[in-house]
Amino acid sequence: MSLYGAMQAAVSGLNAQSQTLAIISDNIANSSTTGYKTTQASFSSLVTQQSASSQYSAGGVSVTGMQNVTEQGLIEATSSSTHMAIDGNGLFVVTDANGDYFYTRDGEFEIDDEGYLRTNDGYYLMAYELDDNGNPVGGNSNDLASLSRVNVSDVTGTATATQSIELEANLPADAAIGDTFDTTVQIHDSLGVAQNLGLTWEKTNANEWSLSIDDPNSPSDSAVTTGTMTGGPYTLTFNQDGTLATAVPALDFTVTGWTSGAADSTISLDLGTPGSADGITQFASDDGDADFQLYAIEQDGAHYGQLSSVEIDEDGTVVAHFDNDDARDIYEIPIATFPNENGLQRHSGNAYSATQQSGAYLLSSAGDAGAGTIVSGALEASTVDIADEFTRMIVAQEAYSAASRVITTSDEMMSELLNIVR
Repeated sequence: MSLYGAMQAAVSGLNAQSQTLAIISDNIANSSTTGYKTTQASFSSLVTQQSASSQYSAGGVSVTGMQNVTEQGLIEATSSSTHMAIDGNGLFVVTDANGDYFYTRDGEFEIDDEGYLRTNDGYYLMAYELDDNGNPVGGNSNDLASLSRVNVSDVTGTATATQSIELEANLPADAAIGDTFDTTVQIHDSLGVAQNLGLTWEKTNANEWSLSIDDPNSPSDSAVTTGTMTGGPYTLTFNQDGTLATAVPALDFTVTGWTSGAADSTISLDLGTPGSADGITQFASDDGDADFQLYAIEQDGAHYGQLSSVEIDEDGTVVAHFDNDDARDIYEIPIATFPNENGLQRHSGNAYSATQQSGAYLLSSAGDAGAGTIVSGALEASTVDIADEFTRMIVAQEAYSAASRVITTSDEMMSELLNIVR
C-alpha cells in the first residue's frame, strides 16, 4: 500500500538526515584537529520494484560518509622543529604501540621520554635510518619493513678530525730578509682532542717566504709534543701586486703518532687562490712596523659534541645538530601515496589504514613521484569550514522536519481510512 511505502520512505529520510547530522557534528568537533579531513554526506536513492506503471512504490534514501583525504588544509607555523606538514599529496607512515602500520596527515610529532617522535595519540613516526654517509641502511626500498621508528636518543655524540684549514693573513712586504713570524692554529684529532700547530713564516727573498709547520703540541703545555708532523717546509711566492703566486709543494701534510691514540690525520692548508687576495697576501704593514697580521682561521674539526637539536628538511631528512656546531643526517622520512587516498579507512587518532579501495602504498622521497614536500615547524590545519557545516546542518534539520511531517500526514490519512471502516 502506498501509505505504508510513504511512511517507510520518510523513515529512511529521518535515518539519513540523522546520520548527516552525526557527520556534521563530527566535522564541527574536529574543526581544530590537526590534519583532519572533512567528511560529507552522500545520498543515494532507494528504488523498489514496481508491479505496474500506474502504481508507484516509494523506496527512500540511504546515506554514506564520503571523506576527502586529498583536500589540502592550511599550513600554519608552530614553534616546534619536530612538527611537520605535508604540502601536497601523501601521508606520513606511523605505527601504533603494537607495531601495526597506519598513515596520517597529522604531523604533530613530539619527542617522548624514550626519544621517539610520536603523536599525542601514540603513533610513532617511521623513516629510513641513515648510515654515517647519509645513505639508507639496507637501501631505500618500497617496503614498510625497511622503516624504523625515529628515535633521537640513539644518536650519539660525535667528534670530527680536522681535514682542512683556511687561513687569511698578511705577510709584511716591508719585512727584512730573514725575519720570522709565528702563528698558532688549533686543530682536532679524530677523537676530538684539541691540538696546537705552530706555523713559522720566514722571509727568504723579495716576494718569497718559507712556511714551516712544527710538530703538534698540547694547548695546555706547548712543551709537550702530541704527534709527528710530516711535510714542508713550503715555499710561497707572491706577485708584484701582493697576491699569492704559488705555493710549492701543495700544502698537504700528515700528522702521525698522536699520543691521544687518535688515527693519523691528513690535513690540507688553504692559503687562498693564486692571483687573488682571498687568503695570504703580502702588503706593507699599516703602522710601518713590519708585523704579521692574522685576519681569520677556519678549520673543519670539532670536539666531541652532544645532541642539541633536531630539524627536518623539506626533502624529509632528519638532521641532528650537536653543541660543537657539527650536524649529521640520521633519518629520511618517506611519503606514502595511494592510487585512491579517499579509499583509506579511518581510525581513531586521525590515522588511516590501507584498503582494497585505496590500493597499494608507494613510498617516495618528499617532493618525488608526485609526493608532497615537507614543511617543518608547521602543522596542517583541519579542512572543516564551520560556516559551511552550519549551512548543511540547517538543510539537514529542515529535511528531517519535512520527513517527520510526511509520517504525521500518512498517519492522519491512515486514521481517516480506518474511520471509514467503522
